[in-house]
Amino acid sequence: MPLRHHLHRPTAISPSSVLLLRRTFSLLHAFADPYSLSAALRACSAASLLRPGQQAHALALTSSLASNPLVAARLVDMYSACHRPAAAALVFDSAQPSALSNRVLWSTLIAGLVQNGDARSAMERFRSMRAGAVEPNHFTLPTVLSACASERAIRFGRQVHGCAVRAGFCSSPFVQSSLVSLYSNCADLGSAKRVLESSDSDDPISWNVLIVNCTRGALHTNALTLFAEMHRRGLALDEFTYPPALNSAAYTGASGTGGCIHCQVLLNGFDSHMHVANALVDMYGKLGSLNCAQGVFDRMPKRDVVTWTSLLVGLARQGSHDAALQLYSDMRAHGVDPDEFATAGVLSSCASSTALELGRQVHAASARRGIDTFLSVSNSLITMYARSGSINDACAVFDASPRRDAVTWTALIVGCAQNGRGRDSLRLYDEMLQAGVRPDYVTFIGLLFSCSHAGMVEPGRAHFDSMEKVYGVAPGPEHYACMVDLLGRSGRVEEAAHLLEGMSGKPDATVWKALLAACRAHRNAALAERAAERLFELAPADAVPYVMLSNVYSAAGRWGDVARVRSLMRARGASKEPGRSWMEQDGAVHEFRAGERDHERAAEIFAKVGEMMQRIEEEEEHTADTGFALHDEGEEGKAAELARHSERLAVAWALISVPPGKPIRVYKNLRVCGDCHTTLKLVAKAYERTIVLRDANCFHHMREGLCSCGDYW
Repeated sequence: MPLRHHLHRPTAISPSSVLLLRRTFSLLHAFADPYSLSAALRACSAASLLRPGQQAHALALTSSLASNPLVAARLVDMYSACHRPAAAALVFDSAQPSALSNRVLWSTLIAGLVQNGDARSAMERFRSMRAGAVEPNHFTLPTVLSACASERAIRFGRQVHGCAVRAGFCSSPFVQSSLVSLYSNCADLGSAKRVLESSDSDDPISWNVLIVNCTRGALHTNALTLFAEMHRRGLALDEFTYPPALNSAAYTGASGTGGCIHCQVLLNGFDSHMHVANALVDMYGKLGSLNCAQGVFDRMPKRDVVTWTSLLVGLARQGSHDAALQLYSDMRAHGVDPDEFATAGVLSSCASSTALELGRQVHAASARRGIDTFLSVSNSLITMYARSGSINDACAVFDASPRRDAVTWTALIVGCAQNGRGRDSLRLYDEMLQAGVRPDYVTFIGLLFSCSHAGMVEPGRAHFDSMEKVYGVAPGPEHYACMVDLLGRSGRVEEAAHLLEGMSGKPDATVWKALLAACRAHRNAALAERAAERLFELAPADAVPYVMLSNVYSAAGRWGDVARVRSLMRARGASKEPGRSWMEQDGAVHEFRAGERDHERAAEIFAKVGEMMQRIEEEEEHTADTGFALHDEGEEGKAAELARHSERLAVAWALISVPPGKPIRVYKNLRVCGDCHTTLKLVAKAYERTIVLRDANCFHHMREGLCSCGDYW
């Protein structure tokens, strides 16, 4: 921030000015002097005109003006402005010894190095300047302090601070704000505060610098404290003060503080500043106050890509995915091209809403704009495709990614696990380690999930043991739940129960549900009752354990216990989420619930279900497994109940509406029952279709009577 006050130069020059500059050069050949040549070089610097600047350099050499300190400084400045730091350094090093005592020339070179991102060289040049007994001025010091801040070179910065004290420049607002930036950037808030307090006058710029750096350094409580002190001292709060304070309020979850800052913004009339309003939208989005975020958004007279992105990401983060997708469409309709942040946000909503076709459109649009290679975008694309069941597309994005971090690898590891490709997950994990990428908490969830769904007990144990011993990642409830699931699926239910007893903390509902699911799969009623009782204590209003225990009893034919559990469930106000399945077809979403006939073509759908069941009974000799029925209605009644499950209605509609050759994609909010799983595998074989079913647990890619889960889900 402080450099802009003393290194500012115009950023554009008109065509007429360029023409005038060329005519000036023709006159300079006849009447060259240091001042006219300096003015011409200054114009070249302002517009970053390299060729005319080089012509002026040639003229300076032929007219023996290159040794003039003023001309030399302008040449250094011109080459720095044209991003030729090596040429600028060459001009400096070729200067006469008398010119090297000129501190303007030194200051220009140091500033050029900082502008071109070479902070280390700038610091070395400052050291040489001091060794040559050339005293810095109030322009040199802020520049070299900026270099120290960018490198977090606090020891060197303290020495520069000492130079400023000895030279008497600490009262300069430029030097002061640069010192504050240095110390706050290096997380030395005490020194930064002492610089502020030692000043004769409170400079709002220095306070703003300190607040900004606290926010950037995730020192949000400190940022809000400084903001409050600025307000208490009566300092001028401006458009640079409010955004970092609002950002810190968002990260600390201080909704009350954020609301107070918003009131100040309104009272002082800064709500018309776009970046202040953008910060308000972003803050309310992060705090989950979507109505407030929308209100600020709607009142903004002008919006840029940051405005749209802030609201879109806020909606996606809070789970309002349909609203986020609609906002994305509105954004495009207003002619605003989404940036990488908006693209990553809308892809997240596509993944959560299973909006695969829209996700493909977003992917195509990002490729056209060349932002699909951004790390956040490629990571979001992998997740979107994996969570939509298009794992091959996820792999293609992964293979094309120029950069990969832990999130990239983990996204595909988890995606392969969810899509029944557990062994690919383990292979990717090995490649991840070979690439030198360290696994994190989520990576191990994907690994253990893969092992549990592929029946790989020993590899699962090995990875679980390596978490803390090798990588220092403490196992959490999700990891224990995966291990319980792994052991339970392999029939080691008692061993799974024993694992829970060795947990460092108390098992939460996630872990007990995993054990209850294992008991249901292996019909261990005694242990199921124990797990269910613990779940009833932890979450008495959660319907899942009641339903799972009821399934255990119904599979054992204990209908009296089924009735008792349902009665207990009603008494405790636990309502079961109704099973529903849906699919996207031609931009419309078709939703189905068990037994409902609300669809406009319900008669055709139920007729198709009857045809499906008759065909697999005749061709595949399928008999319904009525152990999965939840009502005691006799064998025929139980089979009819199973035939009305929502996923079968969705597949029936797909067989009617989806053209042959295209995969059938169905999504279900609950876990698919065993009989529906078998039925849909046989339907895929009988109708020669690929059925991709995503339930609450994983994806099932069904083809030719087989499923990617290996009947192990």
